[in-house]
Amino acid sequence: MAGTATQDTDVEGVDAGVGLTALLVAAARAIETHRHDSLAQDAYAEHFVRAAPACADWPVRIEQVPDGDGNPLWGRFARYFGLRTRVLDDFLLRSVRTSAHQVVLLGAGLDTRAFRLDWPCDCVVFEIDRAGVLAFKHQVLTDLTASPKVKRVPVPVDLRADWVTALTTAGFDPAAPSVWLAEGLLFYLPSPAETYLIDTVDRLTTEGSALAFEAKLEKDLQAYRDSPIYTATREQIGIDLLHLFDKGPRPDSAGDLTAKGWSTSMHTPFDFSRRHRRGPLPEPNDALEGNRWVFAHKPSP
Repeated sequence: MAGTATQDTDVEGVDAGVGLTALLVAAARAIETHRHDSLAQDAYAEHFVRAAPACADWPVRIEQVPDGDGNPLWGRFARYFGLRTRVLDDFLLRSVRTSAHQVVLLGAGLDTRAFRLDWPCDCVVFEIDRAGVLAFKHQVLTDLTASPKVKRVPVPVDLRADWVTALTTAGFDPAAPSVWLAEGLLFYLPSPAETYLIDTVDRLTTEGSALAFEAKLEKDLQAYRDSPIYTATREQIGIDLLHLFDKGPRPDSAGDLTAKGWSTSMHTPFDFSRRHRRGPLPEPNDALEGNRWVFAHKPSP
């Protein structure tokens, strides 16, 4: 049955717009968690799904989906999010074990990495997102009496506002190495906002820092409007991702970082599907074929 999600990018919480996509990703993490060949474990994910009226009937196990992995949304797309979670988990943990001791999650959404990953004891995780999203997450985790495994600092601010002041006021030290993550974020932002964000990360980071983000390379997103993933997401849960994505041309953020002296590498998700021997592989009219995962490191001068 189709949902009735309101398509509004300015909604404060998780009940509609971009906030609702955080619940989609949480549902995908819940499904991944319960798989026999799970790529990532998130025991909290299904509780977010069950706590939000907008998704009370969404599945949290693949067995709850009538066509199982044949379902483009809860099968293939959810597995994509599970793979993305694992790959970015690995990136963050590698970064904090080598140089960075500050983690900044940009548009953190319902990310629970502070609660589920094994961090070094001297690490701190900053979570930047709108107050309504962080409040919903706080309530669910408090009800579960969940405790973070690391020092966790929520930073309730919209990324379109002065998030730099909010972050530094919360204790972030630009002089210390840091690792940054923009997971499923940039393609919702207008191009100038993405450029500002990348420039600002460069300005706030010292040598030994790192950044991972997700980009989309399609010249025309609408060409994929009838792809199985986008169609199933619209029809089954009422989220029109193409309506939420920014329509303007995207900047070359990976190239911009390279020009600033960062070392960057760009991968397709399918690279990691093959590496882990599970996850989505290319198919015709594929809404994932333009997705890229970018990993950048700021080396010593």
